[in-house]
Amino acid sequence: MEKHEVSVSDIFAQIVALVGGAAVLARRSDAPRQPAWGTAPAIPPAKSQGSIPTLKMPTARGWPAGRTPVAAPGLKVNAFATGLQHPRWICALPGGDVLIAEACEVPRPPSSIFDYAMISTMKRAAAMGPSANRITRLRDADGDGVAEIRNAFMENLNQPFGMALVGDTFYVGNTDGVMAFPYTNGAERIAAPGRRLTRFNPGGHWTRSLLPSPDGAKLYVGVGSLTNIAEAGMAVEEGRAAIHEIDLASGASRIFAAGLRNPVGLAWEPRTGALWTVVNERDGIGDETPPDYLTTVREGGFYGWPYCYWGQTVDDRVKQDPALVARALTPDYALGGHTASLGLCWLPAGALPGFPEGMAIGQHGSWNRSTLSGYKVVFIPFADGRPAGPPRDILSGFLSADERESYGRPVGVALGPDGGLLVADDVGDVIWRVTGA
Repeated sequence: MEKHEVSVSDIFAQIVALVGGAAVLARRSDAPRQPAWGTAPAIPPAKSQGSIPTLKMPTARGWPAGRTPVAAPGLKVNAFATGLQHPRWICALPGGDVLIAEACEVPRPPSSIFDYAMISTMKRAAAMGPSANRITRLRDADGDGVAEIRNAFMENLNQPFGMALVGDTFYVGNTDGVMAFPYTNGAERIAAPGRRLTRFNPGGHWTRSLLPSPDGAKLYVGVGSLTNIAEAGMAVEEGRAAIHEIDLASGASRIFAAGLRNPVGLAWEPRTGALWTVVNERDGIGDETPPDYLTTVREGGFYGWPYCYWGQTVDDRVKQDPALVARALTPDYALGGHTASLGLCWLPAGALPGFPEGMAIGQHGSWNRSTLSGYKVVFIPFADGRPAGPPRDILSGFLSADERESYGRPVGVALGPDGGLLVADDVGDVIWRVTGA
């Protein structure tokens, strides 16, 4: 091709960029002044964004030398491990090892103009690309807050995400199902073949988070929807947009709760014993509409997707099921629109100096709203088993001042062996460690 020639794909990309940019500018004045947060959020009325919703995402840059996220007053942050490949999720084992699932959303052929624009945007933001399909073992043997021991714990997996150790069995949430592997205390590597517990269809929301019950008898699995609002029909959504419960003794699996568009992080609240999750809501009807949320998960509960949101607010883009709308539960706590709240873990009082008990949440950050949201780790205080106050930042500073570049994007959060909060950053390829200053 001569220098003056331009490919069709280049022209297509330029058109998409112009249309997307115009959409951002057109809607900027419609953005609400206050984000939809808390137990009684002010959620603006739905406003269709058309066939090409707003696309806005910073270009992935990574962390310049000497730069780190900004820790809240009274806290400090250091790199526990660097040089990973899309670290997404964290599992701290009782013996002091920290396991990191390294995986990424894999590009697919675009099927529409919106698909083309979205995939191009996600690639630029390093949110899509080759998947390492690996779990890496880290260990801070000398106690200085930095992992000096590293090796491949498991390889050749299929987009691994959730991990859980129950007794002498190690469970992995691959995108196509949950696998069980034999584990020996202190093992540096698992090479034995696994046993399949469940099978899930890959594609769409690909992560499969895992959480064992406190007694080790059950395993809970978060499975997101294939599509935004079931636009390909409900048949392809069977078993999705739900949290599954697996009985580990019998292997029997059932849907524990449904209507959850993309439930990712799972955590137990110790005072009441309730299961909580963070959920990513639907796209295409506004910057704050509807908000992502943190909620208890009731056995047999239905949370609205795809028919309605935040209780029984109907999404008129979807062919309705009035009986399910009537059953829809209202979530407990709004987390702002399109924050991509993914990571979730319980923090006991004093785990971080100056912080009461509550939930830490890793917000991966928006890609389809006119003003960016998320890109931080936040804390929701609890009292008597319920959210009890406004959010507080734990880590921020993941974006450049003009919000055109991202140094990192937080995902999984977990308490480490030394009690510090570990944060997986899949753009910076870092595991951050947050402790008292």
